[in-house]
Parts: sequence; structure tokens; C-alpha cells
Amino acid sequence: MRSLPAAALLLLSAAPALAQPAQPRLGARTASPESMVAQLSPVSPEEEMRALVAAADAHPLGTLENPVRVGGPEGERAYLARLRCADGNAARVGARREAGVGAFGSVVGAYEIFCGDAAGRIVFDMYHEEHVETRAPAGFTLQP
Repeated sequence: MRSLPAAALLLLSAAPALAQPAQPRLGARTASPESMVAQLSPVSPEEEMRALVAAADAHPLGTLENPVRVGGPEGERAYLARLRCADGNAARVGARREAGVGAFGSVVGAYEIFCGDAAGRIVFDMYHEEHVETRAPAGFTLQP
């Protein structure tokens, strides 16, 4: 009699395993190499960046849609040190704040900028080590 309950217990414990769908074999190919390559972008990273820059240039410089591209925090500080108000005086710079995701897909920061009684905001994307911005947002100039 002892063997009967043990056999029943064995069958009951195996039942959930039998009900599960079959798992794919470890290392089994899920897609052909040809189909994986077909999913890759035919555009080079340089061409993709040129297209992003062209689209961003349709918006005012220093906005979320066209952030000032600089190389790291040092690039932000260097750009702000060269920034001048319309009257030629140095702009007063407020604290840096996170501003969301910019036109190039990275997290951007923004500074409040004060020129006399006027205030504005300039958005920076600091993930462009290779770029040195030579333009200024509308209403500002840059010292060389």
C-alpha cells in the first residue's frame, strides 16, 4: 500500500511540469543573420547626426528642440563665460537645472540667464565632445 501513495505523489508533482510549454533549446537561433542585418539602419552614425542637426536647426538655438551642443560641464562653463547680452555686458547665469530629453536624445540641462531686467533660459546638451558652438542664441553674442 505504501507504494501506491508514493506513485500518486510522484505523478502529481510531475503534472505541472508537463503542462508548461516547451522551452526553446539553449543557443537555438531565433532569427537568421540576414533578417537581423536587414533590421540595422542603413544610415551611418555621421549621416544620422547630420540629419538630427539639420532638424534641430529649424528651431531657435538654446531651446529644448535645438540645445547648444558642448563638451561636458567644462564646455557649458566655457560657452557661458563667452556669452554676452545685447549691450555687450556679461550675462548673469543662474543655477543649472535638468530640462528633460533634447533633440539629440540625451538628457539636457538649462541655465537661467539674466541681462539687466530681462531673463531667459538656454538649454545645453553636454554630450558633444567633438563640437564647439560658435553661434549665440537670439539676443546674445559670443566673445571669441
